[in-house]
Amino acid sequence: MDVSGGSGQPRSGNDEPARPQSGPTAPAADGTQPDPAAAATPGTPGPDPRDPQNPAPDGPAAQPPAPEAPAPEPPVHEPETPEPGRGPHVPAHHAAGGEPHGTGRGRGPGRPPQRKPEPGGGLLMGRPFGVPVYVAPSWFLVAALITWVFGGQLDRVLPELGAARYLVSLFFAVAFYASVLVHELAHTVAALRFKLPVRRIQLQFFGGVSEIEKEAETPGREFVLAFVGPLLSLVLSGVFYLALLPVEPGTVPGVLLAGLMISNLIVAAFNLLPGLPLDGGRMLRAVVWKITGKPMHGTVAAAWVGRALAVSVLIGLPLLTQSGALGSDAVDNVGMDTVMDALLAAILAAIIWTGAGNSLRMARLREHLPELRARALTRRAVPVPADTPLSEALRRANASGARALVVVDSEGGPVSLVREAAIVGVPEHRRPWVPVSTLAQDLTDGMRVSAELSGEELLDALRANPASEYLVVEETGAIYGVLSAADVERAFVKAMARPS
Repeated sequence: MDVSGGSGQPRSGNDEPARPQSGPTAPAADGTQPDPAAAATPGTPGPDPRDPQNPAPDGPAAQPPAPEAPAPEPPVHEPETPEPGRGPHVPAHHAAGGEPHGTGRGRGPGRPPQRKPEPGGGLLMGRPFGVPVYVAPSWFLVAALITWVFGGQLDRVLPELGAARYLVSLFFAVAFYASVLVHELAHTVAALRFKLPVRRIQLQFFGGVSEIEKEAETPGREFVLAFVGPLLSLVLSGVFYLALLPVEPGTVPGVLLAGLMISNLIVAAFNLLPGLPLDGGRMLRAVVWKITGKPMHGTVAAAWVGRALAVSVLIGLPLLTQSGALGSDAVDNVGMDTVMDALLAAILAAIIWTGAGNSLRMARLREHLPELRARALTRRAVPVPADTPLSEALRRANASGARALVVVDSEGGPVSLVREAAIVGVPEHRRPWVPVSTLAQDLTDGMRVSAELSGEELLDALRANPASEYLVVEETGAIYGVLSAADVERAFVKAMARPS
């Protein structure tokens, strides 16, 4: 089954931006905010872009912010500073198949879900089409359960097998999940055909996950992407049926082929149910999206149908089993089979309900992502030489209304960023003797971001290179300012809090 959504919700960063008039002045050792006048020490004024006789280095680093990049509103409480070297906590993209991939766990403020070269998630089995396939630890539990249950069925059909029936049952479990892998590969191939990146495929409890990192651009592609999975399961069911025709009934091959035919038919039928996070829910979403022209309307409709399905499964599956409508004999007493049926129904209902909620949250995230623009969130910065005392650098920042410090070389080129967390750790009385270079973090290529980045591209850039501050540059390479990871996280949380 497929989902398009995620459970991870970012928590607000606790690095509230400093007031524009105070620059990057850090709190004193006792945690109180010092007066900007007190933080300044006598000395030669730094470059002031408003004074034509004392210009700043090339680039808008020390120039007033552009009209489209206003400074964030002043906070109502004193700021805390994020831990150094940490990026913003932003949710990872989520799966287009199976359960939500990369379930977001709440990290501390300013902590990113770091993208690793290998996504992990269990035992690596291979890389079909260049996409890693993992078997999650939960699969082994399900494989053992299938082996036990199917072994009991074989004992009634083929009693002469004896203990060997469990080897046959284990083979069935592996073959069934190979069919599930084919189902997920269908989603993967379609996604790659539409140029949508696929992070990994994971076989896990109750099916598989195709973790497609981006959403389809049109409702037609969304429909195709969702439909190919159940279609392949139906094709496999037909293939096993044709293979069963020449096989003698009551034999091991006959029982295995019949079981695989029925199981793939069930997988296809279940995934075609019209509610998220199932494939049928994504197909319904595509239809509503096509009719209304708004993907969010499709997500809301399919998610609520998914929740209704979850309730139906929770109540209806045990009742159907109890009544014998699913092929078993009706029973009047409550036994172990009834308890197991109720437990299975509860697990399935929980998966569907959670997946539907995740889909709603993920749709809301994508709806608000375009509001995050690097240019609008960037702090004005003042360039300072490496040997500048911290107190003097703060005085210059306060005088020019800047809220960040960029260490530059003799030619005015940026070499490092002064970390807010480091400023906080320097007592006020020591600031005249501490050069800014000792508090700065050297710039790497990953810490330079374009002022034109926004939305998903901005979050991807920050997540790939975790840091507390980033240098924002124009397309020409000129300095635009400094982007705080905490500012991005705070803007994201604020955008998500607004109603859709």
